[in-house]
Amino acid sequence: MTIKIGVIGASGMAGSAITENAVDRGFDVTAVVRNVTKAKDKFGDQIDYLEKDAFDLTYDDIQGFDALIDAFAPGSESLASKHTELATKLIKLVQNHDKPRLGFILGAASLNIGNGKQLLDQLVKMPDSDEWIATPKAQFEEYQILLTSEGVDWFAVSPSGTFEPGELTEYTTGSNDMLKNKNGKSIVYSKTLAKVLVDEIEDPKHHNERFTVVSEI
Repeated sequence: MTIKIGVIGASGMAGSAITENAVDRGFDVTAVVRNVTKAKDKFGDQIDYLEKDAFDLTYDDIQGFDALIDAFAPGSESLASKHTELATKLIKLVQNHDKPRLGFILGAASLNIGNGKQLLDQLVKMPDSDEWIATPKAQFEEYQILLTSEGVDWFAVSPSGTFEPGELTEYTTGSNDMLKNKNGKSIVYSKTLAKVLVDEIEDPKHHNERFTVVSEI
């Protein structure tokens, strides 16, 4: 049976890599986008499109998906709170329904870095962090929202400390601790993250929990 998924933010760095990987595996993919023209420039007729603001989605829009992936990226620090608002909306939409399963791209801020601290504790102390800290804080809060949710099957992926566009590499996965590769770098590339996320859709292992991945380069 063909796996059907929806991808919110399919035109972004993470969303486009996830969409491409899923298409390559024969998934039936629908991009949930505000601008179909932009998405069609990327994917053409390989996928279906739902032109709608994610905040306006109804259960009827998504009930046919096996999984709905939130790869939403607001693009502005002033809109960082949209991460938590969308997570809350999606949870309420699917609560107490069998599907779709929800998948989230979290930041690295909530990963443990030792001594009882998370990466966010380190980030807030960096110079000029007030200019960009809103997004890490929002995604930290988004994870807390997921942890306290009920009646929904979700999973989440936290990229490593650095998340960049790039190819599929060998990788190592973990749970709640920030990983470093054999070169001491905490980095993951978009196609690597996409691969492990789509693996999770295809063969679910993480129910109501988060995992992380680092590229071994």
